[in-house]
Amino acid sequence: MTATRGIVGDQAVPGAPTDGGRLSFAGYMPITSLDPTVTPATGSTGGTEMAAVYDVLMRYDADSRKFEPQMAKSLEESVDHLTWTLTLRDGVTFSDGTPFDADAVVASIERYNQKSGMFAPLFNEVVQNITAKDSATVEFTLNKPWLNFPAILSYGHGMIVAPSSQQGDKFTPIGAGPFTVENLQPAQQLDLNARSDYWGGKPHLDALRFVAIAGEKPKIDALKTDGVEMIYLRDADTVNVAKEVFPGFLDFTNMSMVGNINNSLGRPGGDPVVRQAMAYAIDPEIVNERARDGAGVGGSDMFGPQSFWHGEVGGILPDAVKARELLDQAKAGGFDGKITYVAVNSPEAQQVALAVQAQLNAVGFDTTIEYASTTTDMVMRTIINRDYDLSLGALDISDIDPEIRLFNALSSTRNNTIGLKSPDMDALLSDVLSAPDDNAKRAAINEIQKFVNEEQPILTWSSTGEVFIAWSDHVYGVKPSVDLIMLFDKVFIGD
Repeated sequence: MTATRGIVGDQAVPGAPTDGGRLSFAGYMPITSLDPTVTPATGSTGGTEMAAVYDVLMRYDADSRKFEPQMAKSLEESVDHLTWTLTLRDGVTFSDGTPFDADAVVASIERYNQKSGMFAPLFNEVVQNITAKDSATVEFTLNKPWLNFPAILSYGHGMIVAPSSQQGDKFTPIGAGPFTVENLQPAQQLDLNARSDYWGGKPHLDALRFVAIAGEKPKIDALKTDGVEMIYLRDADTVNVAKEVFPGFLDFTNMSMVGNINNSLGRPGGDPVVRQAMAYAIDPEIVNERARDGAGVGGSDMFGPQSFWHGEVGGILPDAVKARELLDQAKAGGFDGKITYVAVNSPEAQQVALAVQAQLNAVGFDTTIEYASTTTDMVMRTIINRDYDLSLGALDISDIDPEIRLFNALSSTRNNTIGLKSPDMDALLSDVLSAPDDNAKRAAINEIQKFVNEEQPILTWSSTGEVFIAWSDHVYGVKPSVDLIMLFDKVFIGD
């Protein structure tokens, strides 16, 4: 695979932007709440919808390859790399008419951290203090340098909710973004209307609609027949089909398919020998071939050759003989060989499960597959209750800000899915965060790969996966940000 990040496909050069119309977008997962502390602010889980309501302080610009101010006017770093000063735009208001000022920004971020929004543990790890210096200035004091600090303000921390949003236990989505909420039918449909008083000028679109369409092939059919104007795709076969037909934004992620091992004491994966036996037993290429007909990229590298962060050390290579030896060693210590594998009940997940089960059992494991009926059930089973031994997952780590999802997946300071509690890993993550330049960051990530090769707390089955946001030939002005969060303030539907 040749990794690509950017707008692809042939599309006519647009004329002058036209006003009016409604754009419908079928995302990856239908949204149930517009509270950024409840809904993870990523492109696949509601980040695009929430950015339309709240906007973001910072955004990633694919052309400049830098984080640029969006709601913010500027973000400046001190010489010692420990203080970041955020300056806000003049005259910005929330949709309820109240001022979008430094006090509101500080209050929203503090609320986000108190309610443990996504990436809050990382923010708390790095940021020592947040202060409203005056009505237009927010100062962030860090306890360690983080050159990529602007990244975190492009996710949920940068989606500022109005002080009036939280009234007791009731949350109302009030933001300073380009659209306001007309109607939310959880997990079904979200309708938004354009704001005439948006700081960047009234959006060209009159309205946005986010709809739920089950399955990626039906999404493609809906786009072909003008049932929707944009769709989110991540399955290898549908991405390959769609990018040959539609324009859109193509991105890739690292560790797009992983095996989460429950590292908790008392589970089989609490024994590193069992984890190592699993790792050597499962060939990622076989998983890719059986689950995706070879359309994806199988591999055990955390960051494969396509990645900017690919280092000198790759993942381990499958070795059935070594896997049997390790499993025999674990059984000699009392392990009965039984493994419970959990996955969502979908066609691709079923094929992955069968491929993994066959390879584990071939070296002597006794693997039982159990399916969760919905994604919500899967989250409850694996993340909340941690009632599994091995499960299908994805880290989807971007090359733009790899430290954010690495920390989220592997740090002892958060309730990571695999239950890893390792001071050594925490120290390695700190090295990635504080790296003074790209070479130092790549070297630090390389050390994490070494740790994973030795301890196998998680299994990489696909080092790379493509994600494609496809749109109609008549859609123009989409601004991609980080993590496939799309910004619609300048979008219009042409002739």
